[in-house]
Amino acid sequence: MTDFTQHDAFPMTARVLGALFYLPPESPEAAPLVEALKGSEWLTQWPLPQEALQPLTIKFNAEAEETLSEAWQRLFVGPYALPSPPWGSVWLDRESVLFGDSTLALRQWMRENGIQFDMQQNEPEDHFGSLLLLAAWLAENDQHVLCEQLLAWHLFPWSTRFLQEFVANANHPFYQGLGELAQQTLAQWQSQLLIPVAVKTLYR
Repeated sequence: MTDFTQHDAFPMTARVLGALFYLPPESPEAAPLVEALKGSEWLTQWPLPQEALQPLTIKFNAEAEETLSEAWQRLFVGPYALPSPPWGSVWLDRESVLFGDSTLALRQWMRENGIQFDMQQNEPEDHFGSLLLLAAWLAENDQHVLCEQLLAWHLFPWSTRFLQEFVANANHPFYQGLGELAQQTLAQWQSQLLIPVAVKTLYR
């Protein structure tokens, strides 16, 4: 059975989602992706049925009172409480704190496997977007076993709940659509995993 992370579509989709969740929409890396999602060519390149993706293009092109940059600031930076914090330890730690035990476990796993992944921002490594970027990097470098471990042990245990809350509270059509695209994509990945997803208690 071929590991799904070996297919060309996996690193592409992981990198697109990772960049759009991790970087400001006006950044040089994310801005072209925002424009691409407003078009239609990506529909044939994304490894999901087009009938499932077509409704998302309406959300990606919908008008909103809030600019995309303002929405990103509200959802990922603050200054007010984030409606769906994108860091794993917020969901996995009893005190819902940054740099919790799950973050330390991720760091230990990275050290044990010689993974050095430079964060572009000064924050914990367990950011939803940065974990997707790391998964893409591992797949691109033929580290498919480590890629599956990252997903099964450090992302999937909390990402479903995070995305549910993100979609419910995005309050901006583009980011609601992005959250739904991530939900569908990660659900497909999880259905193809060759190793079981770690069972962890969620505290939010």
